[in-house]
Amino acid sequence: MRVPSPLIHSKSHTAIHSSSSVLPKFLHTTHPKKIPSPPAPTQLNDLLNTASHTKNIRHVTQIHAQIITSNCTSLPSLLNKLLSLYAKCGQVDQSVLLFSQASDGSKNVVTWTSLITQQSHASKPFKALTLFNQMRSTGVYPNHFTFSAVLPACAGTMVSSHGEQIHCLVIKHGFDCDIFVGSALVDMYAKCSRMDAAEKVFDEMPDRNLVTWNSMVVGLLQNKFFDRAVLVFREVLKRDSIAPDEVTFSSALSACGNNGSSEFGRQVHGLVVKENLMSSSYVKNSLLDMYCKCGSLDDALRQFQTSGVQDVVTWNVMMMGFVNNDKFEEACHYFTFMRSKGVIPDEVSFSTVLHATASISALSQGTSIHDQILKSGSVNSSCVGGALIMMYAKCGSLADATRAFEEIKGRTVVCWSAMITAFQQHGCADQAIELFEDMLGQGTKPDYVTLVSLLAACSHAGRVDKGYLYFNTMSKIFGINPGHEHYACMVDLLGRAGRLDEAKKFIELMPIKADATAWGALLGACSNHGNLEMGREVADRLFELQPDNPGNYVLLSNMYSREGRLKEADEVRRLMSVNGLKKEPGCSWVDVKNTTFVFTVHDRSHAMTREIYEMLGQLEELVRKRGHVPQVQFSVNSIGEYKERNLWYHSERLALAFALLTLPNGAPVRIKKNLRTCGDCHTVMKFASDIYKREIVVRDVNRFHRFTDGQCSCGDYW
Repeated sequence: MRVPSPLIHSKSHTAIHSSSSVLPKFLHTTHPKKIPSPPAPTQLNDLLNTASHTKNIRHVTQIHAQIITSNCTSLPSLLNKLLSLYAKCGQVDQSVLLFSQASDGSKNVVTWTSLITQQSHASKPFKALTLFNQMRSTGVYPNHFTFSAVLPACAGTMVSSHGEQIHCLVIKHGFDCDIFVGSALVDMYAKCSRMDAAEKVFDEMPDRNLVTWNSMVVGLLQNKFFDRAVLVFREVLKRDSIAPDEVTFSSALSACGNNGSSEFGRQVHGLVVKENLMSSSYVKNSLLDMYCKCGSLDDALRQFQTSGVQDVVTWNVMMMGFVNNDKFEEACHYFTFMRSKGVIPDEVSFSTVLHATASISALSQGTSIHDQILKSGSVNSSCVGGALIMMYAKCGSLADATRAFEEIKGRTVVCWSAMITAFQQHGCADQAIELFEDMLGQGTKPDYVTLVSLLAACSHAGRVDKGYLYFNTMSKIFGINPGHEHYACMVDLLGRAGRLDEAKKFIELMPIKADATAWGALLGACSNHGNLEMGREVADRLFELQPDNPGNYVLLSNMYSREGRLKEADEVRRLMSVNGLKKEPGCSWVDVKNTTFVFTVHDRSHAMTREIYEMLGQLEELVRKRGHVPQVQFSVNSIGEYKERNLWYHSERLALAFALLTLPNGAPVRIKKNLRTCGDCHTVMKFASDIYKREIVVRDVNRFHRFTDGQCSCGDYW
């Protein structure tokens, strides 16, 4: 082993001397006239205790050198403290090296336990388990501290069988009744998503302390058993011997937020005030999050404004609250406000504000935030990288999304999924499937979201066989059980292909009860393929599942109108009125010079209305010369000669005309629409892209349509 230098170089001697006043004189003198006798083990022990407070790595190496020269390396007490000191100074590798070169006689159970703990805390769970096995092979028996140290490592591997084996050893060595080991077992099983085993251990424990109860509440929260987490918290309150702390209250507030229990959340708020825990940032942020998730933004803002010191987590929670409540512009405003207060954004801040800018398609603001991310060095974060891809994709710039993806190093499943979703949303199914295969080739395992996007890509491209292949191998190959979103994608896949009877049968044979997403996909397919009989049956089911969703009523009414059955269409709209529902007005918006302009059907509110309608007239004349025949079936609310005329006043066409007048020649046109674009507008956009030699990107409620040279990225299969 290379002995650390006692640091006697003249360049650094002054600095070391001035910072080492806590050490005895034999460590200060560089050129002593008389060599002092080696320090006794008790002196070395005192030095290690002093250095544990300063955590100065130079002091530690100096003491280490003295231990070696004093031939005291075989003393377990000194070795244990030295190992711990190196770890406290962030030198875990040095700690491992010291351990490996120490004699077996100097290693006791405390030594092994210390190193196992260090490896677990350093997120090296497999190394910790290896050390545990090596310890047992040398004849050293684990104690309750060892088990408490190795169980978090089992949780870190996310392999429940590791924890089960350690659990068996716990019972074998007679520590199953130890309260600390029991708490670690509960925590381990919870983190491995084995709440059944965690609850069994919890129920069988003869004694429980606050750590045990907290492990149970936190475990239920992490596994999304929010109601049960609240029930366990109520049990904690009934225990006179247990005083809930900030972890208990914070977890309870998070559970209330996630299950929407605002009433009980307010009661917990009262207890927090009573216990004088409002000064805890941990509790304060959880309280803010609870009000945001329960939709009580006024209460959240009140807490935010009176919370005193606001750290970056507090700002993040508030921004996420705005995003979750569809207040995207407010989220962007608070991000700017946070920076003006001198609070430095972190990865969560950037990810949240990118989500907000993506939701309102604010491309210029998104690129500005991208610049800030580059300056901060957060670009390689998986959550920021995924958010960047999503932002560019939702703002209609697939090229920038691809570039952002290519620049990410060490891509996680989040980044891969974001790019696959981007391709899917832009109608590039082949690229989405190819990227998925590349991801598998790189050794990255897909998650739930990845497969939803992949199946959606197959659906939008009509890849029925490919979609079935991926769906049928989800659980076998990737270990992911299909959820409602996956089933809905399969219904949509069959429905878009016109296989309506097969889609309906697929729903009826689902092992889980079909929700509104699956039936909604089938209703949309019935509308697209004109199957009124099945559409009426499906709509009746949706009226029961989603009585407050006006979109289902509108789809059925439009189907009746297209068949000329106006009386039935009026009856459906009357039913909407009786239920207090209104059709969402269609609108489109386009950004010009950092200003958003919104258009509705027949809109005449703009200063350039005359020029806009003149441009529409020119466009109409040009597309007629190209052979365009209006598809009047998409003018469902008009009759006779007005059907064709009203098509030309749809909001996306007004937005297109305005963009052609105001954007520079050749600049891409990006239009956003809150409803599904109609088939006739889709045809006109294709003609316009060729006539004006422009890229036109239309983002409707379902997907993106990128029109270039008279073609659409969807291949007219949408």
